Parts: sequence; structure tokens; C-alpha cells
Amino acid sequence: MKFFALFIYRPVATILISLAITLCGILGFRLLPVAPLPQVDFPVIMISASLPGASPETMASSVATPLERSLGRIAGVNEMTSSSSLGSTRIILEFNFDRDINGAARDVQAAINAAQSLLPSGMPSRPTYRKANPSDAPIMILTLTSDTWSQGELYDFASTQLAQTIAQIDGVGDVDVGGSSLPAVRVDLNPQALFNQGVSLDAVRTAISNANVRKPQGALEDATHRWQVATNDELKTAAEYQPLIVHYNNGAAVRLGDVANVTDSVQDVRNAGMTNAKPAILLMIRKLPEANIIETVDSIRARLPELQRTIPASVDLQIAQDRSPTIRASLEEVEQTLVISVALVILVVFLFLRSGRATLIPAVAVPVSLIGTFAAMYLCGFSLNNLSLMALTIATGFVVDDAIVVLENISRHLEAGMKPLQAALQGSREVGFTVLSMSLSLVAVFLPLLLMGGLPGRLLREFAVTLSVAIGISLAVSLTLTPMMCGWLLKSGKPHEPTRKRGVGRLLVAIQGGYGKSLKWVLKHSRLTGLMLLGTIALSVWLYISIPKTFFPEQDTGVLMGGIQADQSISFQAMRGKLEDFMKIIREDPAVDNVTGFTGGSRVNSGMMFITLKSRDERHETAQQIIDRLRKKLAKEPGANLFLMAVQDIRVGGRQANASYQYT
Repeated sequence: MKFFALFIYRPVATILISLAITLCGILGFRLLPVAPLPQVDFPVIMISASLPGASPETMASSVATPLERSLGRIAGVNEMTSSSSLGSTRIILEFNFDRDINGAARDVQAAINAAQSLLPSGMPSRPTYRKANPSDAPIMILTLTSDTWSQGELYDFASTQLAQTIAQIDGVGDVDVGGSSLPAVRVDLNPQALFNQGVSLDAVRTAISNANVRKPQGALEDATHRWQVATNDELKTAAEYQPLIVHYNNGAAVRLGDVANVTDSVQDVRNAGMTNAKPAILLMIRKLPEANIIETVDSIRARLPELQRTIPASVDLQIAQDRSPTIRASLEEVEQTLVISVALVILVVFLFLRSGRATLIPAVAVPVSLIGTFAAMYLCGFSLNNLSLMALTIATGFVVDDAIVVLENISRHLEAGMKPLQAALQGSREVGFTVLSMSLSLVAVFLPLLLMGGLPGRLLREFAVTLSVAIGISLAVSLTLTPMMCGWLLKSGKPHEPTRKRGVGRLLVAIQGGYGKSLKWVLKHSRLTGLMLLGTIALSVWLYISIPKTFFPEQDTGVLMGGIQADQSISFQAMRGKLEDFMKIIREDPAVDNVTGFTGGSRVNSGMMFITLKSRDERHETAQQIIDRLRKKLAKEPGANLFLMAVQDIRVGGRQANASYQYT
């Protein structure tokens, strides 16, 4: 009794507490990061090893197998997959969700050290590892193209200047540059010329190494000073390498240009990136885990004009892919649904209560409960995403119940002639425990979601906590603010009788009468009612069994991803041609806006493509319908296969696949 009196007889303090909850919620809303779904960090570590020139079979037997045996002893490994190609091996370790990724990384390093003695001695470097998050897809892809600059020059500019500048923008976590490699001088030896001149490969290698060794050049000094001699004798261009003497044949100098074709090239010529069938350098931008994806993308876009001013006129910088429009649209739609649901709840309350003052009470209690939830979401490290906003939308129906129960009971005492403050005190005391039990029962329904393990538990945790917090705040508001407003806003006396005889009042009377008649019929035919109940249960079970099931509904994010796969014997030039052919076919589709892709690297026979679709307003088909249409055209292209799938906001599994599902 004293608890309720404390808030009812001190309206100023009660209002200030409610305002504090609201202001904290508004502040939390402004600070919350934005994401399509809750952030789920997959504990995945990728190990890479290389042995130039080794066949895939050799890499699998001599490199992958010893590493797998050592890595398999690590605790908490959920799945281990490996793939070997010409000169390289990649092993992916997926750990249990409760495994600390930093501790797992230390165990991986120890396992690599333990397997080092079993690895081939000819490996140029030790196996390396890095933490990977398969759900961390790029939020934006930029492309660099030029008609005058070479791919190596574009890559050098992108990696040394653009990538570092973009990485300094707030919210940006990583910038990967692909499509080529750094500039380098390539020496293609002519075996016949080497034989004719009597030059060995070691002689050429030694001559090139000696020409680039930075050795001390000595010093000059007199009685008072000393000067260090420094010379820059490092060769940088093909023209400087061609006159390099590699051997003497009968006193005649044999130069590098006599036995080799020396050109200005790149470190890895088997690496190509394209946008709309045109050579390009790709900059794939990823955000920090706690960053707001919308603000990060907006910051990058705001910085682009400044970046373009630093780029030469012959270089074109374009946005090839932007994940934010669909995320922005989906979140705005959920936010609109939340506002509409609150408005409809208040409207329904007004239609039934038929009093502006009475309607004002739940109209204040519901927003205070929902807005205050944002503060708790921020303190818990949550984000504004489709699931958390959906939880608030569902909570709208729950939080209004608490206020209505308290309001109805207080109104009953007012209609009996009790004074407003006394009615508020008596009514809230009578239903206080009832409201508490209702709220705790609702929270108990969602507690099992917090106890779920694995990916479903991580994904639904924000949903369950957000809904539970909203119900908890609603409980506090219903026992403090609602009784106070009832005591100071409502008046004693019975409702006007004419209002029950017209408009909505007549409809409510008719509904009450119909309910009474149906209740009498049900009680009179109890056996038939029981059979109907059993039939309803049986129908529900049948529907549960027959309805298709999936972990998460398939989304249309407006982005498609494709994996290109060709025969192991295909050359890089042929693979690049297949990439161009696939791009031309996809570009002809009216629903496609942009196509980017790359091939090469350690896997010459594979590649990746990123396809940006036009907005839903400009196309009438779903992403899956577009994929089905493109598959028929792409299947006619011989020599390689392109596997298309719609990009989803959540990816399960640590390894890449050319399909929406993986079997392990």
C-alpha cells in the first residue's frame, strides 16, 4: 500500500522518473548501432601454407595432412575442412560458440609449431593463420578503372593510398584490395638462349640478387669531419635490368636482356579483377563489429568527393556495391510497423474506453515503456536490427495489457463513487500482484530462448532480452505512472448512458450479447466442444508437420554472389575469358545494375562474382526468380560453371560453398 501511495501522492517525482526513463531511451536510441541482424561472431580461424610448384596432391599429403593431425588435437574444434591447390593449402577451423577466439588462436599457433618439423623443408615461409568471420560480408565495394594506367599501378595506388585513407574512417574495420598485385619486374628466361650462352639458372638468380643488395659503401673523413657514403644502386625498372651482366662467355659479357624477356609487370600475373567486363581494382570494405552500418556507409560516401579530388583524372572511382539501401529500407519498414502498431493500439483503446482522458494514460505508458527499452539495449551492447525492432513491435501488445488492467480496475472504483486518489490507491493495490504475475509469466515464456545454445541462441538472444526488458519496464510504469495518472486525470461517476446507445457503444453491447449467447451454447454442448478442441489440436499438429521449415527466411537483399568453377587444367587466360563471358551474359539482364568479379591467385580455376540488382521499385522479379532466369543462359557457356545465390544477412558455416546449403 505504501509503495503505490509513494508514487500516487507525489506526481512530480513520478513524472520526473518517467521523463528520465524516456530521455535515457532517446539517448540510447541515438547511440545504438544499426545492423540487419544481431552481430554473431563465428569463432573461425583460417590457416594458409604455400609451397611453390607443388601439385595439389603433394600439398594435401605433405602439408595439409601433418597440419590437420596437429590441429585436430585442439579442444573445442567443431569442424575442420581443408582444400589444396597448386602450391597452396588452406585449412579452416570452426570452433564452438563458447570458445574464446583469442585462446583458440594461441592453440593454433602452438599446433603449427608442433607440426613444423613434419612439413617440407622447401617451404618459403611458415604456415600463417588469421581470424575470420564468415558472416562479415563487405558493406561496400569500390572499383578503380583507367584507360591509361596499368593494373599494377592502379593496385599500388589503391593499396598504398586509398585503402589506408578509407580505413581511417570511423566504423571501417578492414579494406581488402584485389584484382591485381603490386608492380614488379618480371624476368621470363629463354631456355634456348641460356643453353647457347652457357648460362645456368643459378648464375642469373645470383646476378639479380647481387644487383639489389644494399651493402655499406664505406666512409670519407678528414681531420675534423666524417661522411658516410650512401648510394642508391637498386634496380627498379625493366630497362635498368636488361643491361645487367649475368655471365661472361669467352670474355664477352652476356646481359640479362640477351637470355630473357624483361618487362615491367606485377608480382602475380595470375590475378584479375573486373567490373562490367572491364579490368578493375576492387576495394572491399568491411565494418567494425560494433559499428553502425548506415553511419559507416554514409561516412564513406561523404568522403568520396575528397578522395576523387586526389585521384588523377584518368582514373575512375565508382561504387560497385552498397549493402545499405536494402538494410535501410527494411529497418525503416519495421520502424513504420512499430509506430503503426502503437497508433492502432491507442485507437482500439479509445474505441473501447470512449474517453480521451482514459485513453491518454495507456497512450503515455506504452511509448515510455518502449522508448525506455532502448537504454537497456544500449547497455547490453545490442543493435537496432530487424529482430530487436520486431521484439518491440510484439511487445506493444504486451505492455498495453498492464496499463489496461490497472486502468480498468481503478475505473471500476471510480464508477462506484470512490474519490480519484483513493480509487487509484485501492485499485492498484488490488491488481498489483496480478500485473506482476502476468509480466513474470510473459518473461518466463522467452527465458528458454536465452538458454538456447549455438547459432539460434546467439541470434535470438537480443529478441528475447529486448522483449523481456520492455515487459519489465511496462510493469514498473503500470505500477507507478499509470495509477498516478488515473488518480489525477480521471473523475468519479458512472459513464454517460447515451454513449452506450450509439456508435461504438451499441457495437460493444452487441458483441457482449453475442459472447454471452455463444458461451451458453458451449456450456450446453460440452462434448461437441471437446471434440472441436481435439480436432483443432490435430489440425495444428498436421499443419506443423506439413509446413516447410527453414532456419531463417530467404531474403532479397538486392545482391547476388556467384562462384565460378572450372577444370583444374584450365589456364589463367582461359579463366579470365570465362569471367568476361559470364559478365556479358549477366549484364544483358534487365534487372542487373552492376557486376564485379575476380579470378586467379592461388586458385586459377575458380573465381567470384558480385552482382548488384536494381532496386525493387525498378524490377518486378525476386532475387531467386532472377537467378533461375540467369541459370538457363549461363548453363549454355561451356568450360566453366557459375553457381549463383542470393546474399543473405546471415551465413552459417566457416567455409565457402557454391550453394545455399552445406553438408558436413
